[in-house]
Amino acid sequence: MESWRLSGKRPFLSTWHAATSTKLTPPRSTILQNQPLDLPRWHPIPHLPQYINPPNQTTIISKPNPAFKRFSEDRNEEVDSSFSQKLHANAESDSDEPVDPPKVEEKLGAVPHGLSTDSDVVKREAESMSRKSLRNNAEKFEFQAEVSRLMDILINSLYSNKDIFLREIISNASDALDKIRFLSLTDKEVLGEGDDTKLEIQIKLDKENKILTIRDRGVGMTKEELIKNLGTIAKSGTSAFMEKMQTRGDLNLIGQFGVGFYSVYLIADYVEVISKHNDEKQYVWESKADGAFAISEDTYNEPLGRGTEIRLHLKDEAGEYLEESKLKDLVRKYSEFINFPIYLWASKEVDVEVPAEDNDSSDDEEKPESTDGEEKEDEDSDKDEDEEKPKTKTIKETTYEWEHLNDVKAIWLRSPKEVTEEEYMKFYHSLAKDFGDEKPLAWSHFNAEGDVEFKAVLFVPTKAPTDLYESYYTANRSNLKLYVRRVFISDEFDALLPKFLQFLMGLVDSDTLPLNVSREMLQQHDSLKTIKKKLIRKALDMIRKLAEEDPDESHDHKDKKVAEVEESKENDEKRGQYTKFWNEFGKSIKLGIVEDSTNRNRLAKLLRFKTTKSDGKLTSLDQYISRMKSGQKDIFYITGSIKDQLEKSPFLERLKKKNFEVIFFTDPMDEYLMQYLMEYEDKKFQNVSKEGLKLGKDSKDKEVKESFKELTKWWKETLASENVDDVKISNRLADTPCVVVTNKYGWSANMERIMQSQTLSEAGKGHTRGKRVLEINARHPIIMELRERVVKDPKDARVKKTAQLMYQTALMESGFLLPDPKDFASRVYDSVKTSLSIDPDAAVEEEDEVEEVLEVEVEKHTEVSHEDIKDEL
Repeated sequence: MESWRLSGKRPFLSTWHAATSTKLTPPRSTILQNQPLDLPRWHPIPHLPQYINPPNQTTIISKPNPAFKRFSEDRNEEVDSSFSQKLHANAESDSDEPVDPPKVEEKLGAVPHGLSTDSDVVKREAESMSRKSLRNNAEKFEFQAEVSRLMDILINSLYSNKDIFLREIISNASDALDKIRFLSLTDKEVLGEGDDTKLEIQIKLDKENKILTIRDRGVGMTKEELIKNLGTIAKSGTSAFMEKMQTRGDLNLIGQFGVGFYSVYLIADYVEVISKHNDEKQYVWESKADGAFAISEDTYNEPLGRGTEIRLHLKDEAGEYLEESKLKDLVRKYSEFINFPIYLWASKEVDVEVPAEDNDSSDDEEKPESTDGEEKEDEDSDKDEDEEKPKTKTIKETTYEWEHLNDVKAIWLRSPKEVTEEEYMKFYHSLAKDFGDEKPLAWSHFNAEGDVEFKAVLFVPTKAPTDLYESYYTANRSNLKLYVRRVFISDEFDALLPKFLQFLMGLVDSDTLPLNVSREMLQQHDSLKTIKKKLIRKALDMIRKLAEEDPDESHDHKDKKVAEVEESKENDEKRGQYTKFWNEFGKSIKLGIVEDSTNRNRLAKLLRFKTTKSDGKLTSLDQYISRMKSGQKDIFYITGSIKDQLEKSPFLERLKKKNFEVIFFTDPMDEYLMQYLMEYEDKKFQNVSKEGLKLGKDSKDKEVKESFKELTKWWKETLASENVDDVKISNRLADTPCVVVTNKYGWSANMERIMQSQTLSEAGKGHTRGKRVLEINARHPIIMELRERVVKDPKDARVKKTAQLMYQTALMESGFLLPDPKDFASRVYDSVKTSLSIDPDAAVEEEDEVEEVLEVEVEKHTEVSHEDIKDEL
């Protein structure tokens, strides 16, 4: 920054001086010629086509008009093509006049040798930088664009999937049909007579000539509309139509023949558009997307009556779009719920009876020989049969007929009260592509109004996909289909539902959702957050209602009305439905609690688990709280892998005796769940295998702790090599001598096993193992005897071994993995020797050498026997 101050020159001032004294008059021919589109500084803008009207045919080439027009900013008048020449002349005349250089004043004040710009120069620079309009004395030119190159970029960059061309054409046809239907509300004669009154879309194939035809009986286009809508890129006829008709009605149309029309050039190299409007003759528009198109009066094609027919001459590599099955799949995927019927001219094989040939001699050759009398009788009977039934045979014949492709109705556009259960079932099976007899567990049909309006239908499927959780965070898929005005947009858009609700099926249809030009990606908009928020709330309400309507979920209620409802047949169908849901999608609810802090409490209400008092049935947190003892402040739970093992856990002994209910969490996901679900309804969760368990105070606790103080201190020193943090008197044991608990915020024994079993885990790395505490049962005889022996002789080696063996046994019973199983086994065997009065130093008897010799002889004998057998063979 200081280099220009030291040099005494300001670089931008010298540049300004050079610019004012230089003639900017490049050769006009150089500037006006077409420049390549990929020049780094040129930004091509497509020109509006200029056209004239010869008698028969109009050929329009999109090239720049040399007689361009511009408006002068100061004089506000039109300027013709001579404007640039006048400016050029003025520039030459003005260049001879001297230009005053910028004034610089020296100030020798606080900054020695410093320079400062005078006030006039600063003012001129500020005006120059702030202006956003062209200067009056500058020579003006038009940007040049190679239209064919621009079309190529437009077509191949906007669309990544060729299949969407049919969706765009059908959407345009639907818009045209919407327009004529709207106009017919005030003037019924616009529909015409006969077939013209049928508002439908037809698709036809010509495999020999590689032509795909899409026809509609919509409003059609005039010659001027063909030029404007198809000749100008991104021209939307529907937007202008909506502005014109805004005061007369509400039309929700996408935009006819906008950028979407040009997607046809993904699969076609030549396109014909034949259109007939009620007010004009029939015209044909044709183009190869090479920068030119032609329009002529159509005198050689079949009269349309009214509407538009698009003929796509397919490229060689687009032959798949001549297959009927491919077109059926595309229509049912993208345009299944278009308001108007879509028909395909499809082939079909039928059995046809045709007259049999008379020269068939095969039957005569196969007939056996017979007598003359029999032959006469057979001839008479054959004559009678021939007179009664003519000879025919059945052959396969290919016929063609119009096949209706979109027979499923868009039920979400109707009021939920008007839709029957059978219609919901049919709609669900069409979405799931499953046409079995199973019903969805629940569904929700609603209309959202407000800043963002949309309609949606959500279903809870009966079964979860087999790979639902295998690629939970990596799969970019969604069972929720996104529609805009009944046109399918995408089913790979996961921004409308969070990951944990991706199992839901359904669709969302919005008339106000902002889309980019290709309709394949949604813009980042605040309306998406609003839609997502409403969908989550409706989805959770639907699942909550499923639980409330299940009679098995209300077995704790004593309301008479509930009992009456349980007897109804309708409730018998709903019995056990939420249990089915939980078995299939319970893990998703747990993932939601981990991921969605906003709806954590609502999701917690949907949790189900088994407890010590649930008799093997699932219960909820609300039901658990309703059964809590008076004065109980915490929700007790224990984690493990098998429920039967947890029921026998020493951690539950005292809790069971005091009639406390304990939740069993046996899913590995539960360990992660409880790290986020810290409390519910002002009740904190307490893991009974960790420190901090409070079951009420006992007046003798202090006396007991004092009497066992010497033992706990000695035991802690004995287990110093085992990294035991402390030895305490337990308040949770009843029949077991001791257990090992962990710190309140550390890993439990179950969590340690889960982390060690991870595929990419490394032993001794990344483990945040909690501090271990040995809790002893002061009332157990083993502990009391151990205290007496420690008081007599704290250095007794046998007592120390017993203490270490008890710790390792408690470690294993508490669910931990033993660090050294061999050492534990050796201590157990030593204890067995002592109980059997065997000398601890007794050695194992050595093997007899004779037995080894015998084994060698046996081996030799077997080898000889094998050789003998070989010789005999």
